[in-house]
Amino acid sequence: MKRFYDHVSIRQVDGGWSVVLDDRVVKTPGKKPQIVPTASLAELLAQEWREQGEEIDPRSFRHRELADYAIDVVATDRGGVIDKLLAYAGTDTLCYRADPEDGLWRRQQEIWEPLVTALEAREGIRMERVSGIVPRSPSAETIEGLRTRLETLDVFALSALQRLASLAASLCVGLAALEPDADGEALWDAANLEEDWQAERWGVDAEAAKRRAERKSAFLSALEFAHCRQDPEKG
Repeated sequence: MKRFYDHVSIRQVDGGWSVVLDDRVVKTPGKKPQIVPTASLAELLAQEWREQGEEIDPRSFRHRELADYAIDVVATDRGGVIDKLLAYAGTDTLCYRADPEDGLWRRQQEIWEPLVTALEAREGIRMERVSGIVPRSPSAETIEGLRTRLETLDVFALSALQRLASLAASLCVGLAALEPDADGEALWDAANLEEDWQAERWGVDAEAAKRRAERKSAFLSALEFAHCRQDPEKG
């Protein structure tokens, strides 16, 4: 698609902020006004439009996709989105460990265990650790504790969390990424610990490395989106 606008700005509107292309406010694919809660998030969306050349590249609108998903999907099916997120609790990468005599297990304990125990402390829950690949469902109390946490999140946070958890294959990592002091690089490395372990032993495949770089970029973009949705004055 050819670029159809010259000037990109943001505008405060009823309910938040919107991106304006020339004199037209951006809308979602569902034809709803794309209104986000903070000026910083609107600026993040606006920058994607500013960076377009003569041809618009739809693949470069990662933040816009998250905003549209929040408005068109999460806002209309909040319960369904939360249920999908809770499914990660039973298959969370950080809870599936190697056998204790394996060197990988020791690294998992070093990197993963602090993240899992931090989640448990924050939410007052207990995650099931498993050695092997046989799934073990979390307790009903854990699921309800996580549901209570997810229900406190706004639609933009849930949209970002859906992407974070999906890319990391971990709700634990996704929720850690929403914390104010989150280290996105460290969290991404934690989510890919097993991949790194294998690469140390067998080498890095160039195509796999390229895919990982793309996924990492998407992960960090979602983290940035999540943090920009909050008013810094409110924390």
